[in-house]
Amino acid sequence: MHGSQHSSPALPVGGARDGDDGAAHGSVRSYLIGFVLSVILTAIPFGVVMSGALPAGTAVTICIGLGVAQIVVHLIYFLHMDAASSRSWNMAAFVFTLVVVLILVIGSMWVMYHLDTNMMPGMMPPE
Repeated sequence: MHGSQHSSPALPVGGARDGDDGAAHGSVRSYLIGFVLSVILTAIPFGVVMSGALPAGTAVTICIGLGVAQIVVHLIYFLHMDAASSRSWNMAAFVFTLVVVLILVIGSMWVMYHLDTNMMPGMMPPE
């Protein structure tokens, strides 16, 4: 066999990891950026809650906001979700999953709220 038969015609010279775009698999640099951002976005809410310096409502708002930011960081740096047309099915599946999760979470909270409101022991009629 010739040496040219051993190389894959689909890969650029130097292998897929040396590509500049990093869209297919990501690079070590992009994974490190994602990791550092994830650690920071975890440490800030931990510090806010453990210090007790802020009121509970403010701390919850900060934790939720930074949690959403961390989801975005994971989607971009680890799951490589972007606007590329080749990934449109991945994005559609993600959006569908997000809608289902939102329906479940909001529906569960709605049901629990109404159960709490309508089934309070002090509000039940005497027997």
